[in-house]
Amino acid sequence: MEQILHENGILPVQNSNPATILIVDDEVNILSSLRRLIRPLGYQILTAESAAMGLSILEEEPVDLIISDMRMPNMNGAEFLKQVKERWPSIVRILLTGYSEVSSTISAINEGGIYRYLSKPWDERELLHTIAQAIELRQLEQEKIRLEALTEQQNIELKSLNANLEKEVNARTEELRQTVLFLESAQERLKKNFFTMLKVFSNLLELREGVLAGNANRVGELGRRLARKMQLPELQAQELLIAGLLHGIGKIGLPDDILKRPFDQLSPEEKVLFSKHPVKGQMALMPVEQLAGAAKLIRHQNERYDGKGFPDKLAEANIPVGARILAVVSDFEALRNGSLIGHSLSTEEAVAFLQKYKKIRYDPEVVAMFELVLQEPDALLPSGAKIVRASDLQADMKLADDLKTPDGVLLLSRDHVLTQPQIQQIQRFEHTEGKSFSIAVYA
Repeated sequence: MEQILHENGILPVQNSNPATILIVDDEVNILSSLRRLIRPLGYQILTAESAAMGLSILEEEPVDLIISDMRMPNMNGAEFLKQVKERWPSIVRILLTGYSEVSSTISAINEGGIYRYLSKPWDERELLHTIAQAIELRQLEQEKIRLEALTEQQNIELKSLNANLEKEVNARTEELRQTVLFLESAQERLKKNFFTMLKVFSNLLELREGVLAGNANRVGELGRRLARKMQLPELQAQELLIAGLLHGIGKIGLPDDILKRPFDQLSPEEKVLFSKHPVKGQMALMPVEQLAGAAKLIRHQNERYDGKGFPDKLAEANIPVGARILAVVSDFEALRNGSLIGHSLSTEEAVAFLQKYKKIRYDPEVVAMFELVLQEPDALLPSGAKIVRASDLQADMKLADDLKTPDGVLLLSRDHVLTQPQIQQIQRFEHTEGKSFSIAVYA
């Protein structure tokens, strides 16, 4: 809002959408005087020579401010402004009154809810400043009303979005608030599908290697759990899960004869060939930028704490902490399934092996933290899970682990909610295979 130099001081000027002022007085000369005084400010000015005429104008024209004389025939200013308050309460009201009209002025204040009253004869500077302040108040109130209406409309729209959120997300709508939630849901589904893909690929690697089904998944889960126990960042914990799933990817090119024998039964030449698999594993994952962290852990999974490992002969803290964790959990699982030393060890025997070779093969701190992890009752089973037979399955049960055949074929992924037809199919598979499935479900 610009300003002008008025004879009564510097005052604001209306440039666009000027406010409308209604002046009500039964004396024409006063109306003319007030019009001349106010006109330079740029307001739209309407005049009425009686309260009745003023009410007629208000019924036809939007008005922001009323300046009314107190003493008028038939209906005085107090009565007029009382009606204005009842019918158009948002209009700002100013009363012009004489000194002898104190009681009527008080009535106008109480009943007409006037903004200000000015005594006659008025001070022009005071009147102009009062008008400017009243118009500013009116505009602020209008803006407040506009913002409240906008907020209310937005609240209504948000409530509508929330009420139809599930329906709208499933339909993949493009509404603003629902789009955000849909993208989050899509990202979560993409992440879940990504891990399912990794598990399927890991399963294929296990079939190639001839190890027990679910070995890589257990390595990944234990690695993630151990990383969290050591209070590593969640990103590193997720990288360990991926590295665990894919820690054998570099072995895919090795001859079957090497894959199907424990490492300690290989010839020196075969061990040299075997020792190249971590680097090949890292190279295989290079095209996928998101797997760079996991690929680095895979490269260094066979480093030894004493520096005699491969491929880079790193020692102690120079080995990435994730690789030190991966070495412990992958060897723990290999000891339990017999792929490391030619025969299977119990959990207790596997832990004793880790203890024996700490400071040689393994980081002592990692081994100590891993023992704490294994003390947790659900360490080797997802939290809140139990093992059931296929005959005990019920619809709506949620899988706590990937469901695989005894030969390692993935049937359903972890967190899948079973249906009755799927349960019947699982039972038929079990009958066909002639072997019982190990099925983990949430209790």
